[in-house]
Amino acid sequence: MARQFDDVLLGSIELFCSAAELGSFTAAATMAGITPAAVSRSILRLEARLGVRLFVRTTRSIKLTEPGRAYFEQCRQALNQLADAERAVTGQQSVPAGMLRISLPTPYGHYRVLPLLPEFGARYPEVQIEVHLSNRNIDFAEEGYDLAIRARTPSDSSMIVRKLEDAALVVVATPAYLQQAGIPESLEALRDHTCIQFLLPSNGRQIPWLFRKNGKDLEVTTEGGYRCAEDVLGGVTLARSGAGLFQTYRFIVEDDLRHGKLVEVLQPFAGRSRPFSLLYPHARLVPLRVRTFVDFLLDALGNGHSVPAT
Repeated sequence: MARQFDDVLLGSIELFCSAAELGSFTAAATMAGITPAAVSRSILRLEARLGVRLFVRTTRSIKLTEPGRAYFEQCRQALNQLADAERAVTGQQSVPAGMLRISLPTPYGHYRVLPLLPEFGARYPEVQIEVHLSNRNIDFAEEGYDLAIRARTPSDSSMIVRKLEDAALVVVATPAYLQQAGIPESLEALRDHTCIQFLLPSNGRQIPWLFRKNGKDLEVTTEGGYRCAEDVLGGVTLARSGAGLFQTYRFIVEDDLRHGKLVEVLQPFAGRSRPFSLLYPHARLVPLRVRTFVDFLLDALGNGHSVPAT
């Protein structure tokens, strides 16, 4: 097999990835223990080989071009796989190590996963964790993520899906709001209340509230003068401030309910939930850091069984 990559080229690729991650030739040079001029020459050699510009350079900053970003994602993935392969053949596969990139929805991240990370870090100090908090869907291949947690099962059959939990929903308000507006005793009474709305990030549509009545699951469209998009925690903050009623996950407001800052209403119609699942791509070699983190989360939060992508 003819050799395509010499040591200089592989070094240039590593410097390119470092500069792209750090956003600076100087920072990449400091990390590598060389001069910024050496990094710049290395990038120029790489651009000459590829025949494309990888960075847009100004006197103060660098920014990846579109071809540069596509090349960076592929190179970073390849370098990670090389590191995994090296650890495997040198007998280090028993020690999880390397960068673990995770995408989390904001409420589940803040209230369920982030509080667990210090324990994981203490157990596996050689794993570095990068967390992306957002409610948008990610592209694993393009953006280089190892894992994601989402509140619905994806249609992509290339994903391994592990069910974490069914998160219970509750309708809450402050005691002051309920004293002023009254306590709703029926679903029809919601028409007389200010109901805080959350809009789906994917399409901007209002999410209906979920209830169970006489053994039947119901969806109720509510009305109100407050609407939140992107981050469901905005609706929780509004409810905590006395703006009205809000349906949210019980795990977010458990402390508020326990200390009387919020009150649960419409309990006879409760019982609904939304699922949260852990996703990661199918691969012949799943890095040990990924397998270890999956097992850790399933042990802490989940029911431990796979669910098929549909």
